[in-house]
Amino acid sequence: MIVDGRTVAKEILEQVRVNVAALSRTPIVRAISVSPTPASKSYLKIKAARATDAGMRLEVVELNDSATTEEVIEAVQKGGVDAVIVQLPLPSHIDTHKVVNAIPFMQDADVLSDDAKFRFENEGIVPPVAEAMRELFERYDISPADTYAVVLGEGELVGKPCATLLEKMGARVLTMNIDTWHPEHLKDADIVVCGVGKAGLVQPEMLKEGVVLIDAGASEVEGAIKGDCDPRCADIASVFTPVPGGMGPIVVACLFRNVATLSVV
Repeated sequence: MIVDGRTVAKEILEQVRVNVAALSRTPIVRAISVSPTPASKSYLKIKAARATDAGMRLEVVELNDSATTEEVIEAVQKGGVDAVIVQLPLPSHIDTHKVVNAIPFMQDADVLSDDAKFRFENEGIVPPVAEAMRELFERYDISPADTYAVVLGEGELVGKPCATLLEKMGARVLTMNIDTWHPEHLKDADIVVCGVGKAGLVQPEMLKEGVVLIDAGASEVEGAIKGDCDPRCADIASVFTPVPGGMGPIVVACLFRNVATLSVV
């Protein structure tokens, strides 16, 4: 089963729009981007379109490369919105930890701050990538309980939240990054989640037949976006999310579903 992420995302956003229609206002999401690249501008344009699909409005704040940590925090805390998202990564001279921790918990739809992460570990809203993974589990009747899962990557957006959620759902989880990469550990995995950002890292011969393979990694190769998994892995997996068109659209839809949840709390 190759997941059509765009169709799944459309269904999520349609339901979010219904929920948002019950509110007395249009939720506003502020997206803060520092020294945006053409790629990040394009991504924010997509987010703006999906916000509209969800019955919301995306307000983009672009700061130039000379912006300080304090100026970014000021933009985060300006107020007047229902949620704040910070486009990562930030330039190296900006203290990312300080910036994300300036996001008020009730506006942190990306679950980036320490407070939001703590609450996630204790039944708060789920980070968008992990929530997208859970959405697929529910749709395809996959129970992680008592399974062996391998998570590739230990980043804040993919690896850490997905490993946490898998453990909460009863899986036995092994995490690896590019420096601790041992492909032999994949052979017995029932679930593999990829978030390294290295094209073609996972090859079909590394996997067992019927694995649930969630590719949330992305890197640019000769102008094209590639996932961590060789596309031939689809022939081995029982469920496979291609890149592009798999997890990406679902993650954005889950982000706006989080905004809707925060807007009614």
